[in-house]
Amino acid sequence: MPLGGNAWSLDRNKEGLRINNNGVTNWTKPGEGFTAFIRVARPGSIKIWMDAGNVRGGSTIAVSVFGNRKETTLQADPAPVFLGEWTVKDSGYVPIVFKGVALNGSAFPDVKMLRLEGTALTDKASYTKNNEGSFFHWGRRGPSVHLNYQLPKDIKAEWFYNEVTVSPGNDVVGSYFMADGFGEGYFGMQVNSPTERRILFSVWSPYATNNPKEIPEEQKIKLLKKGTAVHAGEFGNEGSGGQSFLKYDWKTGVTQKFLLHVQPDGDSHTIYTAYFYDNTNKQWMLIARFRRPKLATYLTHPYSFLENFSPDMGNIERRVAFGNQWVADAAGNWYELTKARFTADNTARKGYRKDYDGGVKGQEFYLRNCGFFNDYQPYDTMLERKPTNKKPQIDLSQLP
Repeated sequence: MPLGGNAWSLDRNKEGLRINNNGVTNWTKPGEGFTAFIRVARPGSIKIWMDAGNVRGGSTIAVSVFGNRKETTLQADPAPVFLGEWTVKDSGYVPIVFKGVALNGSAFPDVKMLRLEGTALTDKASYTKNNEGSFFHWGRRGPSVHLNYQLPKDIKAEWFYNEVTVSPGNDVVGSYFMADGFGEGYFGMQVNSPTERRILFSVWSPYATNNPKEIPEEQKIKLLKKGTAVHAGEFGNEGSGGQSFLKYDWKTGVTQKFLLHVQPDGDSHTIYTAYFYDNTNKQWMLIARFRRPKLATYLTHPYSFLENFSPDMGNIERRVAFGNQWVADAAGNWYELTKARFTADNTARKGYRKDYDGGVKGQEFYLRNCGFFNDYQPYDTMLERKPTNKKPQIDLSQLP
């Protein structure tokens, strides 16, 4: 099991131990360590060896599985180091915790991978198996999960309204709680650092590239207007296009409201406008208005998602509730969306991570990911929440 895609530092906030594509490096202090995770499909035994480089004899490390701790004093031997055998009593995720105990020299060895065998291990064990397609990065980020809302038939939807609530403790750094996704972009809120949060709105260019500088002028996303204090520019690395964000200290435990307008502009362009409700000042704020070429459309593929964009935070669980979804046509007729298909990304579909979940609680959908919990929801499940019958009370003609 390569550690480059399956391990996390015990203390990500301190300088010291690092995890990169080659595994664990810079392990220099007693007390430092890391946890590696594997999901087993049945109970049984697990024997663990460590493939280590630059081994200097005399250092001692401890390995724990479900609190059962075993210590090993390392020898100056490049062969895999046998660390012990453990019994796993049930299927599910197994955390393998390493900690430095006593150091002889300047550092504990770098560790590239673990070698595992035993009756608990089958070909159905879940972990990030290799770095093909940069999956060490995606595996450590964890699975992204989505709600794909079912639009009423024969409705030309221009408006998409959604409400998002993050409970206290679920605002983990690296989280993107995306509220109003559409066929050409997305709109939601992020936790960018312990001190910064953003409202983010992006529209993809029709030109396929990860470098926005390559987009021809006639295929660029054009900014028509932006709100006060909103930053607008371009983005890349996941397709490219126009991006805007507002630094805004949204709060947990408070429902946040999002509104998106999608309107054809002639035969070959579409205008996308994003509004966010400021709970402090009790008013709708304009985030940005973009014009996209090569397509004239109304709202398509409305969806929400939950993702973690920080690989170092992919071992921490987070959850979000989405409620009271509505769409409206040009005449202002509102239609409630109560059905959604739960889906997940390739990290889940490859079976590398199974800590993903989506479901319904009362009148809200919820999404949950990361943290190596065991009770996952099969992706592609159709969900249906109870209707609220509370259409948005918004004077659309008075929006900025």
